[in-house]
Amino acid sequence: MNFAELSAQRYSLRKFSDRPVEDALLQQVLEAGRNAPTAHNNQPQRIFVLQSPEAMAKADACMGCHFHPPVLLAVAYDPAAAWDRECDGKNHGEIDATIAVTQMMLQAADLGLGTTYVGMFDPEKLTAAFPEMAGLVPIAMLPLGYPAEGAHPARLHTDRKPMEQLVKYL
Repeated sequence: MNFAELSAQRYSLRKFSDRPVEDALLQQVLEAGRNAPTAHNNQPQRIFVLQSPEAMAKADACMGCHFHPPVLLAVAYDPAAAWDRECDGKNHGEIDATIAVTQMMLQAADLGLGTTYVGMFDPEKLTAAFPEMAGLVPIAMLPLGYPAEGAHPARLHTDRKPMEQLVKYL
């Protein structure tokens, strides 16, 4: 599939099969996150692979959305490792980590897997539940897995604003 088709067809999967994600595919998704462009190539993104029943239960307790995927990627960034813009000190860690999430979502779709970007979680509860995240800023939970039978895009998936509302030529 070419990129234009992939980006148009990819949708937020909310109904996952219980089929496990093969490690080779998971590694390709993680590699896409590792290869993501970051400001000054500082690579502040940190990705936690949650698969055990215990880890999944702890993460689920911190989230407002519950999709029960076979794998959950918790994505954070290290603000101390991220680039700060010189003119105003803006830390680019969240931007960098979000780019990594986007690349992982597209790689997953290319592999026949589904994802959905979940921002509805309590970051304080998450970092308390996972001490490995101390000092990091969680930005997204990324459920990952195969679509369940009957899974389909949400009703609003194809609704797009006209190009004229989104793009201005100056």
